[in-house]
Amino acid sequence: MKVSVGGRMFDLLNIVVIALIGFVTLFPLYYVFIVSFTDSQEYLRKNGFVLFPQNWTLAAYKYLLATPAFKNATAVSTFLATIGTGLSLIFTAAMAFGMSRKRLRGRRIIMLMVLLTILFNAGIIPNYIVVRELGLINSVWALIIPVLISGWNVILMKSFFDSIPAELEDAALIDGCNDLGTFFRIVLPLSAPALAAFGLFYAVGYWNTFFNAVLYINDFAKVPLQIVLRNMLIDSETSTGGAAAVEMISEQQIPTQTIKMAAVVIASVPILIVYPFLQKHFAKGVLLGSVKG
Repeated sequence: MKVSVGGRMFDLLNIVVIALIGFVTLFPLYYVFIVSFTDSQEYLRKNGFVLFPQNWTLAAYKYLLATPAFKNATAVSTFLATIGTGLSLIFTAAMAFGMSRKRLRGRRIIMLMVLLTILFNAGIIPNYIVVRELGLINSVWALIIPVLISGWNVILMKSFFDSIPAELEDAALIDGCNDLGTFFRIVLPLSAPALAAFGLFYAVGYWNTFFNAVLYINDFAKVPLQIVLRNMLIDSETSTGGAAAVEMISEQQIPTQTIKMAAVVIASVPILIVYPFLQKHFAKGVLLGSVKG
């Protein structure tokens, strides 16, 4: 089939527009990465605009990884993103599996209660009072338990479990499996795409925990990474972590902008590393259960 001149011009225009959008999207990421590895003298000599450094250095990363506050915060965020994600997946899947069983008594009432959590929020003060009365203030569990289960994720996972043939459960029961055995041996292995998708959602949320940490954590040794980054990059004159950052920067003569870029890279890399391994399951897991036929 012969393509007309107008069609070729349209295709060329699409390519140019997409290329420009890609450049505008990727250039900030490239610039952040490059500046984080730039030598301090070269950065100052070029007035902060470096497209490709002549002298690569890890000074900014060595500084960040040598800061006790930064290391503690990274450990807290890692704990949240691993333990928190694992617990959220287990409880979300268990609740969704129970709601998908038609023999469950009060199934409609439970569904209504889950929907209410999506439509209405108690607010900051009631949530804070609940966390305080549970004795979770200044505990990392205050960043996990209040957000352990997402009602929206429960409903989506329930839709996926509804699509699993009931004959599989019947066969498992005949073979001697109870409900827990069916859940762990049959349902969860079949739910790998959905678990991968929702696991990524939970992991990103836990890794980027900020607001709940501001509300519930007063001990600077227990704050997650995002709080320390904010103190380093924004409140550098008043906060504990920020004051340490300024002192270290002045001693090592590392430009503040280089420290900021290195911090952004460290905060972004873990999710960027995990995503490619889950990408093949991501789209399938989100769409599973959305269409019935």
